[in-house]
Amino acid sequence: MILFPHCKINLGLRVLGKRQDGYHDIETIFYPVFGLRDVLEMLPAASTTLHLSGIPVPGDTNLCVQAHALLSTDFPAVRPVAIYLHKHIPIGAGLGGGSSDGAFSLLLLNRLFRLGLSREQLLPYAARLGSDCPFFLFDGPCMATGRGEILEPVARDLSGYQLVLVNPGIHVPTGWAFAQVHQRAGDADNDFEPPVFAAYPEIGRIKEALYAGGAVYASMSGSGSTVYGLFKPETPTPEFPPYYWVARF
Repeated sequence: MILFPHCKINLGLRVLGKRQDGYHDIETIFYPVFGLRDVLEMLPAASTTLHLSGIPVPGDTNLCVQAHALLSTDFPAVRPVAIYLHKHIPIGAGLGGGSSDGAFSLLLLNRLFRLGLSREQLLPYAARLGSDCPFFLFDGPCMATGRGEILEPVARDLSGYQLVLVNPGIHVPTGWAFAQVHQRAGDADNDFEPPVFAAYPEIGRIKEALYAGGAVYASMSGSGSTVYGLFKPETPTPEFPPYYWVARF
């Protein structure tokens, strides 16, 4: 069985303060980007194994494996699987690719082993995987509050625009980014932008280039380092250095 986990962008992002549990309260709109997807397949197997291809994934842990461990603990019907994950979505880019893989693993296991779990029943498992994992159980834009797991569908439609995603290959540590946000970031729509742009000027220059190239709106997604721009359909989108990762939809 195969599913195609998609990514997201943030339409605005406010960091409201640190919580007693160590997380931060945020306020943002998660917007799905269906044009950029990973490929996730699971097959029954003698033991659970993970097979990766595409963009390299660092580290020894993977949310697909963690999702299987969560459901198999509570549901004996969940048997070992061979997991095949082909990565198209850049890693650590503010696009939620890993979170999407984890959430879609829950959906895939639910279907593969016919657990019959509703979205509401899967949401607590997704929240245990990561703060923005629950969003990927929805199929449209959502206002996210709490640490990102409290979701309310909202009416937003960007289908009339061209979307350009630009990533310079810079890794911005999420924990570091949260530690830099000490107060509301003034006119910035994303509270992470001032400290991230100060530490990594190249990311800020991408936003400037998108506006200079005719974007009607541009912003960093999450804590970076991907920056996106929205363009009118008739506007030619700007070019970027070949070592940047760029996607246009």
